[in-house]
Amino acid sequence: MLIATKSKVVRPTKSQFLEITYDKNSDEWKCKPMDDRKMKLYDKCREVLKRSKAIARSNAVTFRKINGKVRGWINYFNIGSMKTFIDKFGQWLRHKIRVIIIKKQWKKPKKIDRSLQLLNKKKPYHFTEEQISSAANSRLGWYKQASGNVVNFLLNPQILAMKKGERSGLVNPLEYYLR
Repeated sequence: MLIATKSKVVRPTKSQFLEITYDKNSDEWKCKPMDDRKMKLYDKCREVLKRSKAIARSNAVTFRKINGKVRGWINYFNIGSMKTFIDKFGQWLRHKIRVIIIKKQWKKPKKIDRSLQLLNKKKPYHFTEEQISSAANSRLGWYKQASGNVVNFLLNPQILAMKKGERSGLVNPLEYYLR
């Protein structure tokens, strides 16, 4: 005789159905994706943005793969309440993309300096040439260098979201979720 193990009685905060759990905020219940699903999104994006794989392909292919994963995940879990998670995830994603652009595309300090100077002229952030040169010639590691003010402001979400030729822009997860 088989015993059914699928049905059970649990509290809503301990339950899960289709990878969604429930949480109570003050006086109303909201659903949200489970923590392991959030970590799986990070892992999938890490796999696409791995150093060895990101070098070998163009930004167009990388952006297309990332956009597909992010849009699919948000479309599946859009019923849930996850604005703060999506905001943090978007910041992390843009930081990883900035590292790839600086480290893998521009590579040398001279090219980094020239590219940041060009972006500074196109978008009026009013950084001095000295500030940009110090950011380009920094001896900090790539991750620290990509999180500096100059690089952070010049390679902002609007710049990364711009389409260029056949390359689609990077989707902003928070804007996509709120739409």
